[in-house]
Amino acid sequence: MAQKVRVALLGYGKVAALHAEAVRASARGDLIAVCGRNAARRDEFAVSRGLCSRETVAEAVQKDKIDAVIVSVPHPQHCECAIAALEAGCHVLVEKPMAVNVAQCAKMIAASEKAGKILSVVSQRRYFPPCVRVKQAIDAGKLGKPSLAQITILGWRDKAYYDSDPWRGKWQSEGGGVLINQAPHQIDLMLWFMGRFQEVRGFCENINHPYIEVEDSVAASVRFANGGLGSFFASNSQKPGIYAKAHIHGSSGGSAGVQTDGGAMFVAGMSGITEPPVNDLWTIDGEQNLLAKFRAEDEAFFKKIDATTYFFTCQADDFFSAIQRGVPPSITAEDGMETVRFIEAVYMQNGKPPDA
Repeated sequence: MAQKVRVALLGYGKVAALHAEAVRASARGDLIAVCGRNAARRDEFAVSRGLCSRETVAEAVQKDKIDAVIVSVPHPQHCECAIAALEAGCHVLVEKPMAVNVAQCAKMIAASEKAGKILSVVSQRRYFPPCVRVKQAIDAGKLGKPSLAQITILGWRDKAYYDSDPWRGKWQSEGGGVLINQAPHQIDLMLWFMGRFQEVRGFCENINHPYIEVEDSVAASVRFANGGLGSFFASNSQKPGIYAKAHIHGSSGGSAGVQTDGGAMFVAGMSGITEPPVNDLWTIDGEQNLLAKFRAEDEAFFKKIDATTYFFTCQADDFFSAIQRGVPPSITAEDGMETVRFIEAVYMQNGKPPDA
Protein backbone atom coordinates (compact mmCIF):
# COMPACT_ATOMS: atom_id res chain seq x y z
CA MET A 1 0.00 0.00 0.00
CA ALA A 2 1.10 3.57 -0.65
CA GLN A 3 2.49 5.63 2.21
CA LYS A 4 -0.18 6.72 4.67
CA VAL A 5 -1.66 10.20 4.27
CA ARG A 6 -0.58 12.47 7.14
CA VAL A 7 -3.70 14.18 8.49
CA ALA A 8 -4.51 17.19 10.64
CA LEU A 9 -7.88 18.16 12.06
CA LEU A 10 -8.93 21.79 11.84
CA GLY A 11 -11.35 22.11 14.73
CA TYR A 12 -11.61 20.34 18.09
CA GLY A 13 -15.33 20.09 18.81
CA LYS A 14 -17.83 17.23 18.88
CA VAL A 15 -17.61 16.28 15.21
CA ALA A 16 -13.81 16.57 15.22
CA ALA A 17 -13.72 13.90 17.92
CA LEU A 18 -15.61 11.54 15.61
CA HIS A 19 -13.28 12.28 12.72
CA ALA A 20 -10.30 11.60 14.98
CA GLU A 21 -11.65 8.13 15.72
CA ALA A 22 -12.49 7.57 12.05
CA VAL A 23 -8.99 8.46 10.84
CA ARG A 24 -7.43 6.29 13.54
CA ALA A 25 -9.49 3.38 12.18
CA SER A 26 -8.36 4.01 8.60
CA ALA A 27 -5.63 1.89 7.06
CA ARG A 28 -4.72 4.76 4.71
CA GLY A 29 -4.48 7.76 7.04
CA ASP A 30 -2.30 8.72 9.98
CA LEU A 31 -3.67 11.37 12.36
CA ILE A 32 -0.83 13.69 13.34
CA ALA A 33 -2.11 17.08 14.52
CA VAL A 34 -5.02 19.29 15.49
CA CYS A 35 -5.19 22.97 14.53
CA GLY A 36 -7.22 25.94 15.75
CA ARG A 37 -7.14 29.35 17.39
CA ASN A 38 -8.28 28.44 20.89
CA ALA A 39 -5.03 27.19 22.45
CA ALA A 40 -6.61 25.78 25.62
CA ARG A 41 -9.25 23.69 23.81
CA ARG A 42 -6.81 22.67 21.08
CA ASP A 43 -4.17 21.56 23.59
CA GLU A 44 -6.70 19.58 25.61
CA PHE A 45 -7.87 17.79 22.45
CA ALA A 46 -4.26 17.13 21.38
CA VAL A 47 -3.03 15.83 24.73
CA SER A 48 -5.97 13.45 25.12
CA ARG A 49 -5.18 11.87 21.74
CA GLY A 50 -1.41 12.15 21.54
CA LEU A 51 -1.45 14.72 18.73
CA CYS A 52 0.64 17.76 17.89
CA SER A 53 -1.13 21.05 18.70
CA ARG A 54 -0.72 23.77 16.07
CA GLU A 55 -2.37 27.15 15.70
CA THR A 56 -2.47 27.07 11.90
CA VAL A 57 -2.42 24.50 9.14
CA ALA A 58 0.64 26.20 7.66
CA GLU A 59 2.47 25.51 10.92
CA ALA A 60 1.35 21.87 10.85
CA VAL A 61 2.57 21.52 7.27
CA GLN A 62 5.95 22.97 8.15
CA LYS A 63 6.50 21.10 11.42
CA ASP A 64 4.53 17.89 10.90
CA LYS A 65 4.60 17.36 7.11
CA ILE A 66 0.81 17.26 6.88
CA ASP A 67 -0.73 16.11 3.58
CA ALA A 68 -4.45 16.57 4.26
CA VAL A 69 -6.81 18.46 6.54
CA ILE A 70 -10.32 17.64 7.76
CA VAL A 71 -12.23 20.86 8.43
CA SER A 72 -14.89 20.63 11.17
CA VAL A 73 -15.47 24.20 12.34
CA PRO A 74 -18.86 26.03 12.29
CA HIS A 75 -20.33 26.39 8.79
CA PRO A 76 -19.61 30.09 8.19
CA GLN A 77 -15.89 29.39 8.73
CA HIS A 78 -15.64 26.54 6.21
CA CYS A 79 -14.67 28.72 3.26
CA GLU A 80 -11.92 30.66 5.01
CA CYS A 81 -10.43 27.58 6.69
CA ALA A 82 -10.58 25.34 3.61
CA ILE A 83 -8.89 27.94 1.42
CA ALA A 84 -6.17 28.50 4.03
CA ALA A 85 -5.50 24.75 4.13
CA LEU A 86 -5.43 24.49 0.32
CA GLU A 87 -3.05 27.43 0.06
CA ALA A 88 -0.82 25.75 2.64
CA GLY A 89 -0.52 22.81 0.25
CA CYS A 90 -3.03 20.38 1.76
CA HIS A 91 -5.83 18.30 0.34
CA VAL A 92 -9.08 19.15 2.16
CA LEU A 93 -12.11 17.20 3.36
CA VAL A 94 -14.64 19.70 4.70
CA GLU A 95 -17.65 18.91 6.87
CA LYS A 96 -21.15 19.48 5.51
CA PRO A 97 -22.42 21.87 4.37
CA MET A 98 -19.52 22.81 2.12
CA ALA A 99 -20.16 26.51 2.85
CA VAL A 100 -23.05 28.87 3.58
CA ASN A 101 -23.51 30.05 -0.02
CA VAL A 102 -22.62 29.18 -3.60
CA ALA A 103 -20.17 32.07 -3.95
CA GLN A 104 -18.07 30.66 -1.12
CA CYS A 105 -18.18 27.19 -2.69
CA ALA A 106 -16.92 28.64 -5.97
CA LYS A 107 -14.01 30.34 -4.18
CA MET A 108 -13.10 27.05 -2.50
CA ILE A 109 -13.16 25.16 -5.80
CA ALA A 110 -11.03 27.85 -7.47
CA ALA A 111 -8.50 27.60 -4.63
CA SER A 112 -8.47 23.80 -4.99
CA GLU A 113 -7.82 24.01 -8.71
CA LYS A 114 -5.10 26.64 -8.27
CA ALA A 115 -3.34 24.55 -5.62
CA GLY A 116 -3.79 21.31 -7.54
CA LYS A 117 -5.24 19.70 -4.43
CA ILE A 118 -8.34 17.58 -3.80
CA LEU A 119 -11.38 19.19 -2.15
CA SER A 120 -14.17 16.90 -0.94
CA VAL A 121 -17.23 17.23 1.31
CA VAL A 122 -18.35 14.91 4.11
CA SER A 123 -21.40 12.94 2.96
CA GLN A 124 -20.96 9.67 4.81
CA ARG A 125 -24.54 8.45 4.36
CA ARG A 126 -23.69 7.58 0.76
CA TYR A 127 -21.75 4.66 2.24
CA PHE A 128 -24.77 3.18 4.04
CA PRO A 129 -25.39 -0.24 2.42
CA PRO A 130 -29.13 0.46 1.83
CA CYS A 131 -28.26 3.79 0.13
CA VAL A 132 -25.73 2.02 -2.08
CA ARG A 133 -28.43 -0.52 -3.09
CA VAL A 134 -30.80 2.25 -4.16
CA LYS A 135 -28.09 3.98 -6.21
CA GLN A 136 -27.04 0.72 -7.84
CA ALA A 137 -30.65 -0.07 -8.75
CA ILE A 138 -31.05 3.37 -10.35
CA ASP A 139 -27.77 3.11 -12.26
CA ALA A 140 -28.73 -0.36 -13.50
CA GLY A 141 -31.98 1.02 -14.92
CA LYS A 142 -34.18 -1.09 -12.66
CA LEU A 143 -36.46 1.88 -11.94
CA GLY A 144 -36.48 3.19 -15.49
CA LYS A 145 -36.01 6.95 -15.24
CA PRO A 146 -35.93 8.14 -11.61
CA SER A 147 -39.06 10.26 -11.75
CA LEU A 148 -40.26 11.09 -8.23
CA ALA A 149 -38.31 11.71 -5.04
CA GLN A 150 -39.76 11.86 -1.54
CA ILE A 151 -37.34 13.10 1.12
CA THR A 152 -38.61 13.34 4.69
CA ILE A 153 -36.77 14.25 7.90
CA LEU A 154 -38.79 14.23 11.11
CA GLY A 155 -36.29 15.00 13.83
CA TRP A 156 -35.93 16.86 17.09
CA ARG A 157 -33.46 19.28 18.62
CA ASP A 158 -34.12 20.58 22.14
CA LYS A 159 -32.93 23.70 23.92
CA ALA A 160 -29.99 21.83 25.43
CA TYR A 161 -28.75 21.13 21.90
CA TYR A 162 -28.84 24.80 20.90
CA ASP A 163 -27.26 25.80 24.20
CA SER A 164 -24.43 23.27 23.76
CA ASP A 165 -22.46 25.61 21.46
CA PRO A 166 -22.80 29.40 21.31
CA TRP A 167 -22.91 29.46 17.50
CA ARG A 168 -26.00 27.28 17.14
CA GLY A 169 -29.40 28.66 16.13
CA LYS A 170 -28.14 32.03 14.85
CA TRP A 171 -28.02 33.31 11.27
CA GLN A 172 -24.63 34.92 11.61
CA SER A 173 -22.80 32.02 13.23
CA GLU A 174 -24.67 28.97 11.86
CA GLY A 175 -25.96 30.26 8.54
CA GLY A 176 -29.46 28.84 9.03
CA GLY A 177 -31.35 26.08 10.79
CA VAL A 178 -32.52 22.59 9.91
CA LEU A 179 -31.99 23.14 6.18
CA ILE A 180 -28.28 23.98 6.38
CA ASN A 181 -27.38 21.86 9.42
CA GLN A 182 -29.42 18.63 9.59
CA ALA A 183 -30.75 18.37 6.01
CA PRO A 184 -27.59 18.43 3.83
CA HIS A 185 -27.14 14.65 4.08
CA GLN A 186 -30.62 13.98 2.70
CA ILE A 187 -30.27 16.73 0.09
CA ASP A 188 -27.05 15.07 -1.04
CA LEU A 189 -28.75 11.68 -1.29
CA MET A 190 -31.68 13.19 -3.21
CA LEU A 191 -29.31 14.75 -5.77
CA TRP A 192 -27.14 11.60 -5.91
CA PHE A 193 -30.22 9.56 -6.78
CA MET A 194 -32.05 12.05 -9.02
CA GLY A 195 -29.31 14.23 -10.51
CA ARG A 196 -29.10 18.02 -10.58
CA PHE A 197 -32.18 20.02 -9.67
CA GLN A 198 -33.57 22.62 -12.06
CA GLU A 199 -35.98 24.50 -9.82
CA VAL A 200 -37.10 24.50 -6.20
CA ARG A 201 -39.96 26.29 -4.44
CA GLY A 202 -39.70 26.18 -0.68
CA PHE A 203 -41.02 27.58 2.58
CA CYS A 204 -39.34 27.90 5.99
CA GLU A 205 -40.96 28.13 9.41
CA ASN A 206 -40.06 28.04 13.09
CA ILE A 207 -42.74 25.90 14.75
CA ASN A 208 -41.64 25.29 18.32
CA HIS A 209 -38.16 26.75 18.90
CA PRO A 210 -38.76 30.38 19.95
CA TYR A 211 -35.26 30.62 21.44
CA ILE A 212 -33.48 30.39 18.04
CA GLU A 213 -33.35 32.88 15.16
CA VAL A 214 -33.53 30.33 12.36
CA GLU A 215 -36.03 27.87 10.92
CA ASP A 216 -36.81 24.46 12.40
CA SER A 217 -38.93 23.25 9.45
CA VAL A 218 -38.80 23.40 5.64
CA ALA A 219 -41.17 22.19 2.92
CA ALA A 220 -40.18 22.35 -0.75
CA SER A 221 -41.20 21.14 -4.20
CA VAL A 222 -38.46 20.30 -6.68
CA ARG A 223 -38.10 19.86 -10.43
CA PHE A 224 -34.99 18.01 -11.54
CA ALA A 225 -32.99 18.47 -14.73
CA ASN A 226 -34.12 15.03 -15.93
CA GLY A 227 -37.78 16.15 -15.74
CA GLY A 228 -38.46 14.36 -12.47
CA LEU A 229 -40.28 15.88 -9.51
CA GLY A 230 -39.54 15.86 -5.82
CA SER A 231 -41.03 16.58 -2.42
CA PHE A 232 -38.59 17.69 0.28
CA PHE A 233 -39.67 18.00 3.91
CA ALA A 234 -37.33 18.54 6.84
CA SER A 235 -38.15 19.40 10.45
CA ASN A 236 -36.57 19.42 13.90
CA SER A 237 -39.93 19.74 15.64
CA GLN A 238 -41.01 16.14 16.35
CA LYS A 239 -40.13 14.77 19.80
CA PRO A 240 -37.97 12.76 20.25
CA GLY A 241 -37.37 12.28 16.51
CA ILE A 242 -39.20 9.83 14.25
CA TYR A 243 -37.23 9.04 11.07
CA ALA A 244 -35.47 10.32 7.97
CA LYS A 245 -36.27 8.64 4.65
CA ALA A 246 -35.39 8.91 0.98
CA HIS A 247 -37.76 7.20 -1.45
CA ILE A 248 -37.30 7.14 -5.23
CA HIS A 249 -40.06 6.15 -7.68
CA GLY A 250 -39.24 5.35 -11.29
CA SER A 251 -40.93 5.42 -14.68
CA SER A 252 -41.00 1.61 -14.60
CA GLY A 253 -43.50 1.76 -11.75
CA GLY A 254 -40.92 0.40 -9.35
CA SER A 255 -39.78 2.11 -6.17
CA ALA A 256 -36.78 1.87 -3.86
CA GLY A 257 -36.20 3.61 -0.56
CA VAL A 258 -34.08 3.85 2.53
CA GLN A 259 -34.71 4.91 6.10
CA THR A 260 -31.37 6.54 6.85
CA ASP A 261 -32.25 7.45 10.44
CA GLY A 262 -34.78 6.07 12.88
CA GLY A 263 -35.96 7.16 16.30
CA ALA A 264 -34.16 9.90 18.19
CA MET A 265 -31.77 11.56 15.76
CA PHE A 266 -28.01 11.27 16.13
CA VAL A 267 -26.28 14.34 17.59
CA ALA A 268 -22.49 14.27 17.40
CA GLY A 269 -20.96 14.11 20.86
CA MET A 270 -24.37 14.08 22.55
CA SER A 271 -26.13 10.86 21.48
CA GLY A 272 -25.64 7.62 19.59
CA ILE A 273 -27.27 6.12 16.52
CA THR A 274 -30.31 4.29 17.81
CA GLU A 275 -31.50 2.34 14.75
CA PRO A 276 -29.74 0.87 11.72
CA PRO A 277 -30.20 2.41 8.27
CA VAL A 278 -32.35 -0.02 6.28
CA ASN A 279 -34.16 -0.35 2.99
CA ASP A 280 -37.82 0.18 3.86
CA LEU A 281 -39.24 0.19 0.31
CA TRP A 282 -38.42 -2.10 -2.61
CA THR A 283 -41.03 -2.83 -5.29
CA ILE A 284 -38.72 -3.35 -8.27
CA ASP A 285 -40.23 -5.89 -10.63
CA GLY A 286 -39.04 -9.38 -9.75
CA GLU A 287 -37.27 -8.22 -6.59
CA GLN A 288 -40.17 -7.51 -4.26
CA ASN A 289 -39.26 -10.47 -2.07
CA LEU A 290 -35.76 -9.09 -1.38
CA LEU A 291 -36.85 -6.40 1.08
CA ALA A 292 -36.88 -8.69 4.12
CA LYS A 293 -33.47 -10.07 3.12
CA PHE A 294 -32.01 -6.57 2.76
CA ARG A 295 -33.38 -5.49 6.13
CA ALA A 296 -31.96 -8.55 7.88
CA GLU A 297 -28.54 -7.93 6.32
CA ASP A 298 -28.61 -4.27 7.34
CA GLU A 299 -29.60 -5.04 10.92
CA ALA A 300 -26.89 -7.72 11.24
CA PHE A 301 -24.24 -5.38 9.80
CA PHE A 302 -25.25 -2.58 12.17
CA LYS A 303 -24.57 -4.83 15.15
CA LYS A 304 -21.00 -5.48 13.97
CA ILE A 305 -19.88 -1.87 13.63
CA ASP A 306 -19.71 1.38 15.57
CA ALA A 307 -22.08 3.30 13.32
CA THR A 308 -21.09 6.67 14.80
CA THR A 309 -17.65 6.46 13.18
CA TYR A 310 -17.64 3.56 10.69
CA PHE A 311 -19.08 5.48 7.76
CA PHE A 312 -16.82 8.47 8.44
CA THR A 313 -13.95 5.99 8.06
CA CYS A 314 -15.41 4.76 4.76
CA GLN A 315 -15.33 8.27 3.36
CA ALA A 316 -11.92 9.02 4.86
CA ASP A 317 -10.54 5.88 3.18
CA ASP A 318 -11.99 6.99 -0.17
CA PHE A 319 -10.52 10.49 0.28
CA PHE A 320 -7.09 9.17 1.26
CA SER A 321 -7.14 6.67 -1.62
CA ALA A 322 -7.90 9.49 -4.07
CA ILE A 323 -4.88 11.41 -2.73
CA GLN A 324 -2.62 8.38 -3.01
CA ARG A 325 -3.75 7.53 -6.55
CA GLY A 326 -4.10 11.08 -7.85
CA VAL A 327 -7.76 10.67 -8.87
CA PRO A 328 -10.97 12.51 -7.90
CA PRO A 329 -12.75 11.31 -4.74
CA SER A 330 -16.17 9.68 -4.97
CA ILE A 331 -17.74 12.80 -3.47
CA THR A 332 -16.51 15.92 -5.22
CA ALA A 333 -16.56 19.59 -4.34
CA GLU A 334 -19.06 20.07 -7.15
CA ASP A 335 -21.39 17.63 -5.36
CA GLY A 336 -21.05 19.73 -2.21
CA MET A 337 -21.75 22.95 -4.11
CA GLU A 338 -24.92 21.51 -5.66
CA THR A 339 -26.27 20.81 -2.18
CA VAL A 340 -25.48 24.39 -1.14
CA ARG A 341 -27.13 25.66 -4.33
CA PHE A 342 -30.35 23.93 -3.23
CA ILE A 343 -30.10 25.34 0.31
CA GLU A 344 -29.37 28.85 -0.93
CA ALA A 345 -32.27 28.78 -3.39
CA VAL A 346 -34.74 27.97 -0.62
CA TYR A 347 -33.33 30.55 1.80
CA MET A 348 -33.37 33.29 -0.82
CA GLN A 349 -37.11 32.70 -1.28
CA ASN A 350 -37.62 33.16 2.45
CA GLY A 351 -35.72 36.36 3.16
CA LYS A 352 -32.46 34.96 4.48
CA PRO A 353 -30.39 37.85 5.87
CA PRO A 354 -27.95 38.83 3.08
CA ASP A 355 -24.91 38.83 5.38
CA ALA A 356 -25.69 35.46 7.00
